[in-house]
Amino acid sequence: MAVNPYNRGPLRTLSVLVLLIVGLYGLLGAVSTWGTASRTPKLGLDLSGGTELILTPKLVGKQAINQGQVTKAVDIIRARVNGSGITEAEVSTQGVGDIVVSLPGTPDAATVASLQKSSQLRMRAVLVTGSAAPTPAPTSTGTPTTPATSTPKATGTTTTAPKSGFPPALSAATTAPTATPTPVPKATSPSAAPKPAAKPTNASDPAWVTPQLEAEFVALNCANPKSVEAIVDDPAKPMVTCSSDGTEKFILGPAEVQGDQIANATSDQQTTQNGSTSGVWEVVLNFNGAGTTAFCNVTSRLVSLPSPRNQFGIVLDNQVISAPVAEASLCAGTASITGNFTATSAKALADQLKYGALPMSFTLQTADQISPTLGSDQLSRGLLAGGIGLLLVVAYSLFQYRALGFVTISSLLIAALITYGLVTLFSWSQGFRMTMAGVTGLIVSIGIVADSFILYFERVRDEVRDGRALRAAVETGWGRARRTILISDGVNFLAAAVLYTLAASSVRGFAFTLMLTTIVDIVVVMLFTHPLLSILANTKFFGQGHKWSGLDPERLGARNVTYAGRGRVTIAARRAAAEGNQS
Repeated sequence: MAVNPYNRGPLRTLSVLVLLIVGLYGLLGAVSTWGTASRTPKLGLDLSGGTELILTPKLVGKQAINQGQVTKAVDIIRARVNGSGITEAEVSTQGVGDIVVSLPGTPDAATVASLQKSSQLRMRAVLVTGSAAPTPAPTSTGTPTTPATSTPKATGTTTTAPKSGFPPALSAATTAPTATPTPVPKATSPSAAPKPAAKPTNASDPAWVTPQLEAEFVALNCANPKSVEAIVDDPAKPMVTCSSDGTEKFILGPAEVQGDQIANATSDQQTTQNGSTSGVWEVVLNFNGAGTTAFCNVTSRLVSLPSPRNQFGIVLDNQVISAPVAEASLCAGTASITGNFTATSAKALADQLKYGALPMSFTLQTADQISPTLGSDQLSRGLLAGGIGLLLVVAYSLFQYRALGFVTISSLLIAALITYGLVTLFSWSQGFRMTMAGVTGLIVSIGIVADSFILYFERVRDEVRDGRALRAAVETGWGRARRTILISDGVNFLAAAVLYTLAASSVRGFAFTLMLTTIVDIVVVMLFTHPLLSILANTKFFGQGHKWSGLDPERLGARNVTYAGRGRVTIAARRAAAEGNQS
């Protein structure tokens, strides 16, 4: 049987939609079978319960709590939690300084740790390095030296791998490692460093190493957690601290690059020079104008200094996470922290740096499981309300448009199929949680989606009333309705986007589902509803304007026009219409 040439274009469009749906559910099946995804959307705190964490401020020395610090900490913690997805977690205060964080499900250890840390990143010049154990007191006959180890390097073209067990290295954000680290001898014990004789001229000047700092360096034991917790990170002064893995300790100069000079931080796998991924996770830092200048100045100075003063310590939460060697001036405004990261830990660190440093660190006081605030009963009622609304739309469509109403029903089913797949995928990839507000957004979207089909059908019927042949009415009506549909959906999307950006808590779930279904509406009406109606216009039932088709010219009050199969107008009808117009 020959294919009607008028159907080839619509059939190709429908084929694209079929491929999109197959690809969507193919991806969902793959990540749920071989990955960590679920085949159903994850539920939010109000529907499935979760975990309640109570965080208590960790004060150092004479540090005191004030309400401004607590308020700032609440804002930062909320941003960090929501940075991992639309989880709609709840963050509030309790008592004088405790912060209560309610998360859906059971958070992993990395998430809990990211909420406790202040995550203030600073970059300091390295003055002295040594073994992590307490250093023996120097004698007149000689001093012990530290064995040479592999030191991370920072260059403009490559990122050298950190030594085994040592956290990330910093480099220019370019490509994955192509070189191997070069052994760099460490400095001898503090007594080998020059004694301060004058006021330091820059952050790398050995004059910063005072006898008091030497004594602190000698006494510091990185294996003792209490010693590490007692470290004070004053950006205007030099400091003695440990590496985050506890294998080395450092005397560092004053901070030269501050955490607030980081404009953005993202995590991803490094790419090789040929564009493929290397499997190495990195945190890419983008500096603002002041940070770019400061980072350029420090690397330009360090590149000409002897070891270990050609290194700079990247200090996060009072510990050195990396101390790379500066081999070139890095002035592009970007840098990459690489090392023993997983996807989860790299994203956690990026979110910590991106959303700012807490004014203080916190310790986890309690972690308790909490019940859902609404529960499955409310979810069932919400779904029942959505089902009733859908049935009313179906009933109205069949009453108003007769057989044409089945196009509306099938379009709604296709939209629901795509929306379910997208929501489930976003639950896996973006941490989206379906809350009652999100369910409400899906229910409201039924009317929005149906509205697009009604606009199109009414435009086609108007063209039929004006005496246009059905096939021509379908195309002309689509050309006029498409503009209105796009404007209407554009306004809905902008309103939802503004609500998502400015709102907090559960309102964001409502806005997100509204944005998602608006996009789905445009896809369905363009790739399904329009081509399907174009095909139906070439059938006998619709093309001849059957009284139950919803496109009967007589019922619509068309002016002197009848159909002659597949949407064509008879010659007799045209003559009669012309004679009527002349008279």
